[in-house]
Amino acid sequence: MTQTDTTAIRHADILIVGGGLSGTMLAVQLLRLPGRRKILVIEPRAELGRGEAYSAVELGHTLNGNAARMSVDPDNADDLTQWLTDHIAGGGWPESDQQHVPVSELFPPRGLFGVYVQQRLTEAQQVGAQHGSTVEHVRAEVVDLQDCGDSVQLTLSDGQQLQGAFAVLATGMFPAARTPQKQSSGLNAAALDPWDVAAMRQLDPHSTVLIIGSGLTMVDAVVSLEQAGHRGPIEVFSRHGLLPHVRRQPPAWVDFLAEDHSLRTPRQLLRELRRHCHDAIAQGIDWQAPLDTVRAHIGRLWSQASDVQRRQFVRHVRPWWESHHHRSPPLSAELVERLHQEGRLRIHAASYEGLEPVSGNGVGIRIRPRGEAETRVVQGAALINSSGIEYDWRRVARPLPQQLLARGLVRPGPLALGIAAAVDGAVLDAEGRVSPRLFAMGPPLRGMWWESTAVTDVASQAKALAARLVR
Repeated sequence: MTQTDTTAIRHADILIVGGGLSGTMLAVQLLRLPGRRKILVIEPRAELGRGEAYSAVELGHTLNGNAARMSVDPDNADDLTQWLTDHIAGGGWPESDQQHVPVSELFPPRGLFGVYVQQRLTEAQQVGAQHGSTVEHVRAEVVDLQDCGDSVQLTLSDGQQLQGAFAVLATGMFPAARTPQKQSSGLNAAALDPWDVAAMRQLDPHSTVLIIGSGLTMVDAVVSLEQAGHRGPIEVFSRHGLLPHVRRQPPAWVDFLAEDHSLRTPRQLLRELRRHCHDAIAQGIDWQAPLDTVRAHIGRLWSQASDVQRRQFVRHVRPWWESHHHRSPPLSAELVERLHQEGRLRIHAASYEGLEPVSGNGVGIRIRPRGEAETRVVQGAALINSSGIEYDWRRVARPLPQQLLARGLVRPGPLALGIAAAVDGAVLDAEGRVSPRLFAMGPPLRGMWWESTAVTDVASQAKALAARLVR
């Protein structure tokens, strides 16, 4: 049910700001807990459970992890695998190049993953109904939030006002390509959406396309261009010129970080990780095996690190961490590699310096090649901004982040990544005080845990936060 009545303040027990994966998973966990409560999820999209990541409709836009890594149930790592097995048996997934592999190793389309999340929400609603709990989708954008002492009040874009005992900021990610920026250079206005295949079909199929950024969003953009029928040159520019590695399915490796808690600094971690990777290669084992064991410890390592160590990691290690850990699904990686081998896709280590006017149609950008002082202008028929996610809320030109910062209800997280919060997700205000009524989860906590966007991270946070809110 979607509610749009603006006649009076509406009340609920828990207000969830954002109905993508984070907000939906929190609602699922709350519905599963005993007790009677009313939950309102405020989300401007027509459907819950999709958000930015899982609203994709093209089959070529797949998850970056295989099914075995993407369960939304923190108590059942095989939940997605089991759901997919039933879904495929029922004829719910069209023929795919992936279907010769075990279900646990499939990389499902993101749109299909959204269906999975929605089904888990429906099932949780049935459980909640047994003890009188409800969840309702309020289709609007939250534009303001006020702490009223004994409650939290939200103002919505359609004029509604909602009041609840608790509010949770589950705002998800702010993709740079789709997020208005303060002091914007006009980049997004000049660029195509990386996932808009329909717009790409309007291009001359043999024209040159420029892409800023070489991470996973770039991979998605290349998939979109391919599906749109584009067959021309693709020029990719990023500061380090690094491509995501392809995700493989390595065997298990010893969890060396669990065995040695003396490893604390980025330098110590890198030295030991490299040693294990060299050992794995010497044994004929994929180097990704030791790397994958690190994932479970990132939150602990990041939270116990000093600001100096965190800055060292971001400045010197982050590009390599992103390209090695945030890996590309196999089919997408194969496409990128094929285009690269054909010479159609070229990667340039260069910084984007700004837009440049050009005569006639097309777009121009000024870039500075890595290691050089001089800049030059590159032209193409179209431009795509694939520079990833904007985590600095101070740069996001949307009403809610601006209002929260202006009111002092939140403060930037470590290194200005997301917002600051206590271990249980309770938000810290500008003075460092812990809020008893305002919480956050998922991507807004990037600065607290570094990795706070993956499905498993969100699922675990949702379970813990739900228990905290009803205790």
